[in-house]
Amino acid sequence: MRIIAAAGLLALGMMASQSARADILPVPPFKGNDTGGIIAYSMATQADARQVAADHCARYGKVVKFLAVQAYEGGYISFSCRWVPYGAAEQPIRTLY
Repeated sequence: MRIIAAAGLLALGMMASQSARADILPVPPFKGNDTGGIIAYSMATQADARQVAADHCARYGKVVKFLAVQAYEGGYISFSCRWVPYGAAEQPIRTLY
């Protein structure tokens, strides 16, 4: 029992001494789900961010609403996918090309 406790304390000490690193996993340039998403600003300078977001939301039958822009390298453009309001003339359009 003492050996197991000593090994547990050793493992806990090793984990505590390691520094937390957030840069281990790469962040994709585009990430989203049915409620919205983010687009990396570096990707937005290379592609049309409005069209990427509109196509993404149209997959769920929704329209896009842009929320915020961090206009610097390493920043993001955030958007939400909203249901089309009742009586609205606009419908979600998905470009097929």
